[in-house]
Amino acid sequence: MSNSKKYVLLIVLFGLLILIRLFESDLFYDPYLTFFQNDYLYMDSPRREIFKVTLFTSLRFILNTAISLGILYVVFKDKSIVKFSMLIYILAYVILIIIYLYFVINPRQEDYYLFFNVRRFLIQPIILILLLPAFYYHKIKN
Repeated sequence: MSNSKKYVLLIVLFGLLILIRLFESDLFYDPYLTFFQNDYLYMDSPRREIFKVTLFTSLRFILNTAISLGILYVVFKDKSIVKFSMLIYILAYVILIIIYLYFVINPRQEDYYLFFNVRRFLIQPIILILLLPAFYYHKIKN
């Protein structure tokens, strides 16, 4: 793949991540969007449908994961990196969704900050931000 095609594809993929973020309130059911924009440490948890919020959070994680794996493939052109990353994403999803569900089902004010950060890993491509430099460092080391 030529460099120009690679850069165009990366721009498109990163653009998709940006579009998911820009239209998050239109695309996904998430009562926590406005909750965490306010002074949430002193508020009660918002009313929510547990199944629906979990489903939409999972959908958002899956979309971000698919795009992130595409970015990793375009950058490194290595299927083993994509396979290993997929394992990391699956493991992260299982661990994070269990913690997320605990916080959704048992909302307590003293846990809101931790819940905010766990939720962040599920709805934003933070894992990609961690994996890109890690794989780059690994690549230049070898």
